[in-house]
Amino acid sequence: MTGNMWVRQIHRWLSIAFTLAVIANIVALTLQVQATWIGLLAFVPLIPLLATGLYMFALPYLGRSRGARQEA
Repeated sequence: MTGNMWVRQIHRWLSIAFTLAVIANIVALTLQVQATWIGLLAFVPLIPLLATGLYMFALPYLGRSRGARQEA
C-alpha cells in the first residue's frame, strides 16, 4: 500500500472516531452530565483529521506542479 493509501485509510478511521466522540458529547449534553473531558474528547481525533485532510487537499496541487516541472 502506498503512502497516499495509508493517509486515506487513517483519515477514514479518524472520521469514525470523531463522529463517535461527537455523538458521545451530544448524549452527555442530553443527559446533562457535567464532564468537561467528554467535550474535549472530540479534539483528540480532530487534530490529526485536520492534518490528513489538508494533506489530501494539497495532493492534486502538489502533483500538478511536479508534472509541470517534468514537462519543462
